[in-house]
Amino acid sequence: MVAAQALVVIILTGVGSWRKRLRPRHVSFPRTKTETLNVGVSSATVYAFGTALYDDMLAAIHGAKDRVLFESFIVKDDEVGQAFKLALIAAAARGVEVYVIYDGFANLVVDRRFFDFGPRVQVIRHPVFKPGMLLLDLRKSGRDHRKLLVVDGEQGFVGGYNIGSLYATQWRDTHLRLRGPAAWDLERAFIDFWNAHRGAAQPELPKRGAANWESRLRVHRNVPAQLVYPIRGMYLEAIDRARERILLTQGYFIPDREIVAALLAAARRGVEVRVLMPASSNHVVADWLSRGFFTRLLGGGVELWRYEHAMIHAKTMTIDGRWSTIGTANIDRLSLTGNYEINVEIFDPGLAAHLETIFATDQTNSTRLSAETWKARPLAARAVEKLLAPLRPLL
Repeated sequence: MVAAQALVVIILTGVGSWRKRLRPRHVSFPRTKTETLNVGVSSATVYAFGTALYDDMLAAIHGAKDRVLFESFIVKDDEVGQAFKLALIAAAARGVEVYVIYDGFANLVVDRRFFDFGPRVQVIRHPVFKPGMLLLDLRKSGRDHRKLLVVDGEQGFVGGYNIGSLYATQWRDTHLRLRGPAAWDLERAFIDFWNAHRGAAQPELPKRGAANWESRLRVHRNVPAQLVYPIRGMYLEAIDRARERILLTQGYFIPDREIVAALLAAARRGVEVRVLMPASSNHVVADWLSRGFFTRLLGGGVELWRYEHAMIHAKTMTIDGRWSTIGTANIDRLSLTGNYEINVEIFDPGLAAHLETIFATDQTNSTRLSAETWKARPLAARAVEKLLAPLRPLL
């Protein structure tokens, strides 16, 4: 069984790599304009296109006066990555405190010299391997899958976008900027991670209390070192509260049995449940693991929409036009019970309405998968799904 699974994974990965080479370099997809909305006494800007996001992130770094906190799962050594590197170095040169965190495993293909920001920038490389992993110590597990930028404690960015030219124009993702009191939660998330993982010679960042409590915005953090994983609970509670509609967008959709059960229960009580995911993602094995849930979901009345001709990497959900979340966590085991993640929970009809507009725009570039089409898939495909099913808990 293990040998057969390994062979299938190798074949699928090879086919996926071949298909990537055949894809056109320039892709286009419908865009939703950037929108800024007031949420309580804070403001929230939603980005659905990378170039617009990167322009505002770089402008924030260039305008920093006191401190820049930058954290990313992936930072490519390309035009966009170099622009961020130069902006961070320039900020440090003019006296701004600059702190950088990146994940070592996710950037194995990037030359380590790229992450040399000079002596004025403090850098943490989240290690590829930690002592204790071989002993299956869950507190030592988890990649740093977060994407954060906080400037002067006044504005913070969080969402699905990594840093790179590919993501700027060829991937559909969603990111959020918070300005005002809500930025404190993102700053505190960075500070806690930094202080827990800094080297002995690196400074400890001071903590400060929140000037205001923003009740409409809540930041949830998965912290493997503390065995704390609230984001999964957030998703389950929100799904259980749904009465009218659930619009869920995921780059990698490999739900556990409780999330599947919650979505099916919502559909049974008359909730319109729509899940939008890539028709073909950048991780072909994840696509095949996701397909193992399609029969049950389609049979239970859940609509499945497949985004065409581009990678959709967003991690968002909106419910009943009232509640939303934007963040870094996928609905899979690695994100919900494995990695360091961060999601913002938002109670605001205006922002929910805008996310519904984004979802409707994405649907124009998507195809709905019917139960009849799914039932007609080849026997070989069914066999691969069953063979790979035991790997779901790994991803």
